[in-house]
Amino acid sequence: QVQLVESGGGLVQPGGSLRLSCAASGIIFSIYNMGWYRQAPGKQRDLVATITTIGWPNYADSVKGRFTISRDNAKNTVYLQMNSLKPEDTAVYYCNAVQQYREYWGQGTQVTVSS
Repeated sequence: QVQLVESGGGLVQPGGSLRLSCAASGIIFSIYNMGWYRQAPGKQRDLVATITTIGWPNYADSVKGRFTISRDNAKNTVYLQMNSLKPEDTAVYYCNAVQQYREYWGQGTQVTVSS
């Protein structure tokens, strides 16, 4: 059974930081491209960042220079370090795993940026 379990979300003030984690089980983690997506109320789910099996990152323009994606294959975990958070970063953040025709999603973790 495949599970992607996100953690680390919460309430933070503008300018603050959070680190999200996504622990994977039931897959051979090292052969999956991993990603973070987010969905704000009433909006579509958008890409935040992805990281390939060999560690190449890709970011949405809106988070470049503020967010950093990384992975630890020994721990089957992908991370999203979020700095200089803005109210517009408020959303449910989802972990994603893709390998050829297989794709899995986590249940999401809420991030709220507000004073």
